[in-house]
Amino acid sequence: MPAARAGHGSTGQGGAAISGYRLGREWARARDRDDPLSRLRARFRLPPGRIYLDGNSLGPASGAAEAEVARALAEWRRLGIDGWLGAEHPWFQLGEELGARQARLVGAWPDEVVATGGTTVNLHALVAGFYRPAGRRRKILADELNFPSDLYALRSQIALRGGDPRADLALVPSRDGRTLDEADVVARMTDEVALIVLPSVLYRSGQLLDLARLAAAARARDIPIGLDCSHSVGALPHRLHDWGVDFAFWCGYKYLNGGPGAIASLFVHRQAAPAPALAGWWGSEKARQFDMALELTAAPGAGGWQIGTPPVLGAVALRGALAIFEEAGIAAVRARSLELTGYLMFLVDELLAPLGYAVGTPREPARRGGHVALEHPEAVRIARALKARLIVPDFRPPNVIRLAPVALYNRFEELWRTAAALAAIVRRREHERYPAAREVVA
Repeated sequence: MPAARAGHGSTGQGGAAISGYRLGREWARARDRDDPLSRLRARFRLPPGRIYLDGNSLGPASGAAEAEVARALAEWRRLGIDGWLGAEHPWFQLGEELGARQARLVGAWPDEVVATGGTTVNLHALVAGFYRPAGRRRKILADELNFPSDLYALRSQIALRGGDPRADLALVPSRDGRTLDEADVVARMTDEVALIVLPSVLYRSGQLLDLARLAAAARARDIPIGLDCSHSVGALPHRLHDWGVDFAFWCGYKYLNGGPGAIASLFVHRQAAPAPALAGWWGSEKARQFDMALELTAAPGAGGWQIGTPPVLGAVALRGALAIFEEAGIAAVRARSLELTGYLMFLVDELLAPLGYAVGTPREPARRGGHVALEHPEAVRIARALKARLIVPDFRPPNVIRLAPVALYNRFEELWRTAAALAAIVRRREHERYPAAREVVA
């Protein structure tokens, strides 16, 4: 069976957070001292003097990632082109190696995962292979809360097949503007749907969908289903193979800490895969790639979905970052993540709710990912005021401050200090010093 089955709850996604949270900085410090993952914080190069709570957008550098980049540079200098086969970790198999090392994180067989391309490019490649409109079955089912880049790609793929993006992209509506109800998604899995593409965790609210339920419903209706796991890989366990997900894709720069614009990855189920629709030489069977034959002999498994040569100097940072997950274990990462997000919600309820703050993330452990959506009417200006206090969040319109207390490097004490800062900003009206407009990169 696939390597990763660790997790809590019936779907392997959830878990139980600790109870008995207390107010006060000393309680937070004591909780940090008792946590077995606290030692891993020293592995990261966190921005000096700052509380970094934006790892759901860009994870920080680590010493291991830096070392891998330095090694690749040294091998390039020493070996030149011979690094493709002569490097300590040959560059020629880099995508397959990094894919196999992520298999345990996503609950897959090693040959079902490969590191390649960028997130949206991989979505294009996967949809090109799995979207097969025919007759009345022409629609792609997605949701209105999905990350916009996914919707841009889906509309363009429909247009490339001669369809009408306005009619053939069906978006499941949200009942509350924050979350999706899985029953609404299942109800729209009609005989007009040719493909389903959904997020595992909603990027704005942090809701974790019941992926096992959705995949089972899609299989029962013989509809291929794909998942954007960018906001869940590295934050919680997955069972992509066992759930019967047809394909998935994710970035390498959020919870995986692979660096800005890091190489992305994709999963293709062994038993579901069509032939790759977008061919390129890096998808060749490795033993045949340099035959330079005019007809492609595609590699088996996920490796065949590669298109072009990987960016080695950037991709190797992910190798170093993955080593930290292999030491920690994804089940332990998930357990601490739930404790941290639960504590942050507790602080909002106890300290911040009277000041207009609210939690927009589901409360149940099995229903939330790795970040908390903190809502406030003045969110955009409060986010700027937080940064001025050297606390790094991000903002998502119209009213969400996203705070990601990441298990590998954030502390309970940092959350206590952040809550105190959020309270002071509103009480002292510090946010009124800033324009009510987001920065170019929010």
